[in-house]
Amino acid sequence: MADNSLLEKVLSLRGKFQSIQDQLSDPAVMSDMKKYVQLNKDYKELEPIIKAGQEYGKLLDNLQSAKDIMLNEKDEELREMAREEIAELEPQVPVMEQNIKLMLIPADPDDGKNAMVEIRGGTGGDEAAIFAGDLFRMYQHFAERRGWKLEVTDQAPGTSGGFKQIVFKLSGEGVYGVMKYESGVHRVQRVPQTETQGRIQTSAASVAVFPEAGEFDVDLSWDDIRLDLFCSSGPGGQGVNTTYSAVRLTHIPSGLVVQCQEERSQLKNKDRAFEELRTRLYNLEHQKYLDGIAAKRKTMVSTGDRSAKIRTYNYPQGRVTDHRINWSMYNLPVFMDGDIQECIDQLQIAENAERLKEAGE
Repeated sequence: MADNSLLEKVLSLRGKFQSIQDQLSDPAVMSDMKKYVQLNKDYKELEPIIKAGQEYGKLLDNLQSAKDIMLNEKDEELREMAREEIAELEPQVPVMEQNIKLMLIPADPDDGKNAMVEIRGGTGGDEAAIFAGDLFRMYQHFAERRGWKLEVTDQAPGTSGGFKQIVFKLSGEGVYGVMKYESGVHRVQRVPQTETQGRIQTSAASVAVFPEAGEFDVDLSWDDIRLDLFCSSGPGGQGVNTTYSAVRLTHIPSGLVVQCQEERSQLKNKDRAFEELRTRLYNLEHQKYLDGIAAKRKTMVSTGDRSAKIRTYNYPQGRVTDHRINWSMYNLPVFMDGDIQECIDQLQIAENAERLKEAGE
C-alpha cells in the first residue's frame, strides 16, 4: 500500500530545495564562500530525495490510472493492458518507499568526504607489520577499483617487511562513507614467514579511518602550531638524509602531533601535514558524534570503537569473517587483492536496517 505521508514529507522539502537553488545563484551568497559551500552540500543532499519523490509520485499516478481503467473500462484489451501495468508497477512501490525512507533519515554528515586512513601493526611483532602491509595493499587495490586517488602521508617500515605504521589519504566520491566500516582491529591467522616449525600464529593490525576535514570545518591557526623540520628517512631520491624536507607539526593546545616526509618538497610536506592535523582535530569532535550513535544502537556496524575486533583473516581455511554481521567469504586471496565490496555492501545493508529501526522507534 502506498505511503501518502511519505509523499507529503518529500513534497514538504520542495520549498527548501527551491530556496537553496535561489540562494546559490545569488551573488551575495557566492561571495561568502563558507555559506556557499554549506548550501552546495545541502543542495546535493536534497537533490536525490526530490528526484526520488517525483518518480514516486509519478509511479503512484500511473498505478492509480491503471486501476481506474480496470474499474471503469469495458474494453477487455485495455483492461488486460492495465492488468499487466498494475502487475509491473505494484512491486516497485514498497521498494521505492524503502529507498525514500532511507534517504529521509539523516546520514552521517561526513559520508561524502575524503578519508585519512592509519594502519598500525599490533600484536604479533614482525608478522603484525607484514599483515599491516597486506592490508595497505588490499586498500590500495580497492582504491584502484573505485577510481580513488591514494597519497601516502607517513610510513614506518617493518624490519621484515610491511609497516609498523602507515598513514594515507584517499580522495574520491563518498570515500569516508565506504571506508568508515574498516575502522577497528583486523586479526590474521596464518603461518608467519618467520616461523620455521609451521605453526599457525595469530597477529593483528588496527585500522583507523577519519573523515578529512574541509577548510571551513576547523578553525586552525599557525599561531597554535609548532613546526619542526628534519631529514627524511623514507623515499625521496638523492635528497634523503641531506635536506630538511620532512615536517612535524605539533598542535600546542591539544598536544596532537603529525608528520609528513613522503614528498621531496618541504612546502608540500608542510601542506599535507597541515591537512592531516586539521583532520585529526576534526575527528575529536566527530568521535563524539559516533559515540552518540553507539549509545542509540544495540548492534553498531560502523562504530567509533577502534579497539573492537571487526574481522578475521584465516589463511589455512582461505576464509575471511566479519564479526559484526557474521559474514564469511571463502576466497581470501581475492579479498586480499582488493575485492572487498561485497563485504562493505553487506555492512551497509545491516546499518541501513539499524537506521530504519532507530527511526521507527
